[in-house]
Amino acid sequence: MKKLSIIIPVYNEENTIVNILTKIKSVELINGLSKELILVNDFSKDNTKEILLNYISENKDVDIKYYEHDMNKGKGAAIHTGINEATGDLTVIQDADLEYDPEEFNLLLKPFIDGVADVVYGSRFKGAKPHRILFFWHSIGNKLLTFLSNSLTNLNLSDMETCYKMFDTNIIKNLKLYEKRFGFEPEITAKISRIPKIRIYEVGISYYGRTYEEGKKINWKDGFRAIYCILKYNLIK
Repeated sequence: MKKLSIIIPVYNEENTIVNILTKIKSVELINGLSKELILVNDFSKDNTKEILLNYISENKDVDIKYYEHDMNKGKGAAIHTGINEATGDLTVIQDADLEYDPEEFNLLLKPFIDGVADVVYGSRFKGAKPHRILFFWHSIGNKLLTFLSNSLTNLNLSDMETCYKMFDTNIIKNLKLYEKRFGFEPEITAKISRIPKIRIYEVGISYYGRTYEEGKKINWKDGFRAIYCILKYNLIK
């Protein structure tokens, strides 16, 4: 393995995008892996585009690919674009906010380096890493969605909805993915669970969650969509 592709879907993140890109740039990956940043601007309405283009022009030493949608299509659609353009041996998804710490890429990488994993999920509910205390009902909803997903995939994940998912790039490129919003998480989980002899691992990560005032975007409608996607992609082969 030589390179990690980091897909960053971006929508109205003018306040955080430079911070997250700076964090990613500073990370030293284990085993000397290089980084490829794939930025997908999902038709942001604030100054995100200008900030991104300025960052790219000032950081020519960083391998950055920039793409933009001509209309807002959703996080899942941005990830689809990123997957299509990824050239690394491994691919990970990184939100453009500051909820997840890129320093922990190495936690997800270790099972790959050890030669035991094809997919690694970063769980916000395992380990001794810091976790911001926020919404009770969100946590209950997350556990219910994970339970429902597990009951149909026969996996024992603790955090199906986590952003941090790392894949062997060949595996994720060979999947047909349709969900354009937050339904991406249950869809990808259902589809990888059906790959023969797939090796899925989970590692504990930290979580610096945001409030809605701070820019959190997922809502109760996305929860109902997730239930629909869990049933659809597990019961309809």
